[in-house]
Amino acid sequence: MLNIVLFGPPGAGKGTQASFLVEKYGLTHLSTGEMLRDEIKRKTPLGEKLRSLIEGGYLVPDEVVVELVNERIKEGKTSKGFILDGFPRTTRQAEILDTIFAENGTEVSLMILLCLDDETIIKRLRHRAEIEGRADDADMNIIRTRIKNYNEQTAVVIDYYKAQNKFYIVDSEKTPLETFNHINEIIAEIL
Repeated sequence: MLNIVLFGPPGAGKGTQASFLVEKYGLTHLSTGEMLRDEIKRKTPLGEKLRSLIEGGYLVPDEVVVELVNERIKEGKTSKGFILDGFPRTTRQAEILDTIFAENGTEVSLMILLCLDDETIIKRLRHRAEIEGRADDADMNIIRTRIKNYNEQTAVVIDYYKAQNKFYIVDSEKTPLETFNHINEIIAEIL
């Protein structure tokens, strides 16, 4: 089973790369952002609680995200593997993910960090806001909060995967296809 953690700041291209990986390798894409937005869209009780956090650019509590991810992994036991997009975002979540995978007889294969600078992040998010109408991508205060939260809270997960020799960096300033080709080279090395 091939399990990939796609990591990077907002706007790094995780969703785009995940769609390429799904097509090439037949993996199941688990995007916590999409899962959370779906809860909000369906106006579930959980969705209503999440709305204020997400619209403010803040991280959702671990227990909520972990529950959603755990359910999807259990549902996808026949999958060839998973692409985790937006999870884990903290070291605690990474440890919990290891436990979830171990309970399902597998593990994280590799973590790929999609790198880009803050200026590109802002440009991409504002462009995405125009195309998809996402309010969290349109407001500069929210964008700055998301980048700050990523740098202060989420980036520490890199050390967790470095310690396991599962960490790889890919320059996502390049075109989506060039970025994907680099990811494929990494996957070929570990397979």
